[in-house]
Formats: sequence, C-alpha cells, structure tokens
Amino acid sequence: MAGEGSADDGPAQPGLTRQTIARAAVRVLEREGVKGLSMRNVAAELGVKAASLYWHVRNKEELLDLLTDELMADAEAPPREGDWRLQLREYCVRYRRHLLGKRDAAKVVAGRLAPGPSLLRLMEDQLGRLREAGFSDADAAMISYLLGAFVQGFVLQEQGPISASEAMGASRQEAATAVGEQFRRLPPDSFPSLVALADHLTGPSMEDRFSFGLERLLDGLSTLLEHVPDARSEGTGAPAE
Repeated sequence: MAGEGSADDGPAQPGLTRQTIARAAVRVLEREGVKGLSMRNVAAELGVKAASLYWHVRNKEELLDLLTDELMADAEAPPREGDWRLQLREYCVRYRRHLLGKRDAAKVVAGRLAPGPSLLRLMEDQLGRLREAGFSDADAAMISYLLGAFVQGFVLQEQGPISASEAMGASRQEAATAVGEQFRRLPPDSFPSLVALADHLTGPSMEDRFSFGLERLLDGLSTLLEHVPDARSEGTGAPAE
C-alpha cells in the first residue's frame, strides 16, 4: 500500500504473527471503524512500525482477509436440533446478531471469501447440514452463498442511515415516520400505491423485515428441495448412514 512502507524497510518484528496482527485489526476496527483501519493504525496498535507488518501481510487487502476470518473466530453454529429449516433459520439469526455485535463487521466481510480456520469451520458445518438435508452438492454451495449474502446485505442496510435526519441524530423510527408522512402527503392520483402503503412501507421494524425476508427465502428452498432427487439413492449428496 503506497505510503505505508514495505517489507524491505526493516526487519521482521520478533513475536509478531498473523494472528496478533488480526487481533490488533479487530481492536482498531472496534475503536475507529472501517474508515480508520489501515496498516499504519494496526501497527501503532501493536507498538511497531508499519514496515514490520509487511513481513506477514503484503497490503491492506491481505489485512482484510485476516480480519474477515478473525471476526468469525467466536461465531457459533447452532445446535444440530430440529429439521434443516429450523437449523438454517437459526444460522441466519445468529449470523445477523454476530455482525451487529461487531462494529462495521458487515462492511469488512460482505462479499469476501477469505477461508481461514474460522470460516472453514463454519462453512464445512453448514454445507454438511445442507447435504444431509438432501440438497444436491451444487445447490448446497449456492444456498450457502445465498444465506451469507442475504444476512450481510441486510445488516449493511440495517446499519446505514435511511436518511439525512438519521445520520444527523434522529432515531431510525423517527426518520422512518418522517418518510411515511412524506408518502402520505403525495398526490394520490399520481402516487396511489405510495399513499395507501405508507404505513406498510415505513412501519415494520428491522426484526420484522428480517424475519419476513428469511422466511420467504426458506420457503423457496423448501420448494427446491421438493424437486431434488433422493441424494442418497443417486449418490450425489450426503453418504448413507
């Protein structure tokens, strides 16, 4: 990363590892947000010069890869209880809660596939459950991507201000109420649907919105599963027990 040094600027720092760098990056992210995340700031968190980091990570993109996996280090998969739908629902609920609990985590992990030990553990667990449920291997891979994208995208929208008023300090409910009032004041002959649906568009909580979207996604997967040939009989899914 230009202006932040290179591995040729100094020797490797004793005791500095990729894991200590990743943990320091988490602390910087929590304190300063993704905008404050830089090689220099992570180095300062560790009490070293930025050049020392380049012995372990080549640039900020590699730092983000490390950070992505570290952010998932304490994520917990749901228990293997109930049917596949119950387990996938709980997966998404827990993932959303996990991302909301770490500042700007969704901005870091969204769209990123950086398989470190933490992510590998979760991916293997989730894919195994999907195969055991009877989804084909190809569908299981697509579903795993879809679930992650849904939760990450939802949290990104959830954490972003819906308008200038929220960005300036109003609560989300106050900002949504103001937008609802705007809809209701529109000329009904030009915007009949917006006027009629003003409350429905701005009233539901984020919990309700998340639940609705997740249930419709699971409905679609249920339909998909109904048309999947028996994976056990055809040998394309989970091995027979």
